[in-house]
Amino acid sequence: MKNKKSFLKNNTVFQALRTNTLLTIGVVICAIWLFVIIFADYLAPYDPLLQDLSLRLQPPCREHLFGTDSLGRDILSRVLAGSRISIGAGLQCVIISAVAGMLIGGISGYIGGIFDDVVMRIGELFSSFPTIILAMVIASAMGPSLFNTLLTMCIVWWPNYARVMRAMVIQVKSNEYVEASRCLGASRMRIFIREILPNSISSVIVLTTVDFGNAILLFASLSYLGLGSPPPAPEWGAMVSNGAEQFYYWWVATFPGLAILSVSLGANFIGDGIRDYLDPKLRKTIS
Repeated sequence: MKNKKSFLKNNTVFQALRTNTLLTIGVVICAIWLFVIIFADYLAPYDPLLQDLSLRLQPPCREHLFGTDSLGRDILSRVLAGSRISIGAGLQCVIISAVAGMLIGGISGYIGGIFDDVVMRIGELFSSFPTIILAMVIASAMGPSLFNTLLTMCIVWWPNYARVMRAMVIQVKSNEYVEASRCLGASRMRIFIREILPNSISSVIVLTTVDFGNAILLFASLSYLGLGSPPPAPEWGAMVSNGAEQFYYWWVATFPGLAILSVSLGANFIGDGIRDYLDPKLRKTIS
């Protein structure tokens, strides 16, 4: 028992959770939604696509805890099933964007010269437009579908990771251990993969956790505008849009909106907690 308490006290993960309340709340929220994603088929009381016009727009009751929508579909079942689409889309977006941005920004910062200038100017071109406006334009041109929406989000998001990774690589490549590897005859590819990338990735990881909630919000916004996953897919943004058309039936938009809010808050709490813990100045306060 004593060894267990000592482990919990000395373990950095448990130490961060113990000293950061918001991080703990964020982990709990995301863990609950992860459980929902895995067991959504068993937790949903009804088929999320089942329509029954005789039950349309029923308020929350014992049979339908979140009420029903304009087509008589159970909102609780659709919120649970929609977690796989909305959260999965946000997760895929940040992972693909982070990997692409790390490679592009890392190679750009490592090679430098004209290649670096061209890549950064392209990134600045994408960043010069508001994210939601650029995403709307690209998604409208490509047409509404889940794949096109994910591709659109990755296109508008990769410059953020590329800039961060480039700055870290430029800083790391001037360190002495990189020069030592070069003097020992290591190839440029080996130096980049073995020495530079592992020491430059921490900031990108923090940015990924912070952007996860923002990616879910962007995906929901595009779906709200009809540019996301096409109906009858149970997607949170589309459900909120449907509720906006049925304004006096508050439950239609409230519960999917609360789902978006909870996931976004949980992801942002985790991102802020990780950022605070990785900050050397704040780490002393936490420990």
